[in-house]
Amino acid sequence: MNEITIQTSTNQYDVMIGKGLRHQILDFSPKLYSQVLIITDSNVEPLYLADVIEAVKDAYPVSYSVVPAGEGSKSIQMYYDLMTDAIETGLDRKSLIIALGGGMIGDLAGFVAATFMRGIDFIQVPTTILAHDSSVGGKVAINHPEGKNLIGNFYPPVAVIYDVETLHTLSDREVRSGYAEVVKHSLIHSSSFWDQINQIELTESLNEEALTDVLLKGIKVKAEVVEQDERESNIRQFLNFGHTLGHALESELGYGTITHGEAIAIGMLFAIRVSEKTYQIELPYQEVYKWFLKNDYPLQLPNLSIDKLIDRMRRDKKSNNQIVTMVLLKNIGEPTIEKLDEQKLHVWLKDFIQELNRH
Repeated sequence: MNEITIQTSTNQYDVMIGKGLRHQILDFSPKLYSQVLIITDSNVEPLYLADVIEAVKDAYPVSYSVVPAGEGSKSIQMYYDLMTDAIETGLDRKSLIIALGGGMIGDLAGFVAATFMRGIDFIQVPTTILAHDSSVGGKVAINHPEGKNLIGNFYPPVAVIYDVETLHTLSDREVRSGYAEVVKHSLIHSSSFWDQINQIELTESLNEEALTDVLLKGIKVKAEVVEQDERESNIRQFLNFGHTLGHALESELGYGTITHGEAIAIGMLFAIRVSEKTYQIELPYQEVYKWFLKNDYPLQLPNLSIDKLIDRMRRDKKSNNQIVTMVLLKNIGEPTIEKLDEQKLHVWLKDFIQELNRH
């Protein structure tokens, strides 16, 4: 088992990564609780819910709520329904919520925990590669039709328990989605990390040792940033590389039409293009594009309104005074934040989408 401690200005929690950890959740629980509510989704329920119930039922009364799989469940209605479940189950301030699932479940269950009785403890038990990013750092949220993660909070878990055995049941699409965030961490961190990712073929069988290695590196990149800037007032925004356009695409296409990682992949390519134009430099755009292409990322888009996409980018959480702000790269491992001229952005985005679709 590998362990990483996240130390922020407000709290400390451990991230455990290893095999079979879903059976040992109580070993990593930081204190005693009155009861447990497990929140999971319809994909994860038949695979791992029984294991987690078995791991905690001798110590605590345990109940569970299952939401439909997919980004569409990160909604105000699903949040309300889960709050009702928590109330009707009799949760109190000494209860624990376990978020069992991918990034959607972590965000949704975490937001329920953050707001139920003004906040109760929750543990992240991620079951996807994508969640190596979202489960660490304490950001929880639900979506609004006008934008992704616009309703949320900074609310860290009391532990993250990452059982890599659960990753073997992921679809190829979920593996791709998760690796997009690993690519992000590599590009904002170091060329050597990117070079390692560039050698990976996702079509090959999941190599647990190699996967654990890149997940640990990705989590460490995020931990270093979060420890310096817990509430995204400065450098934590670097972790949003690729997300300005990515989130806009998710919202404009409709949540769940493409996965988060697929949207972020396109967003990163655009951010690299904008970086090259802004700083008059050459970055490994073709290298990154070819990696996404060989690993079957969908890199073409339907006919979308450029004006609508830019309008959604204006509402991104990094933006100030309705000016689009993006994380760019001066080099691999050298992220920066820039406010962009909207006329230039319109031309660049139009050209970028046309270029993608020509290929």
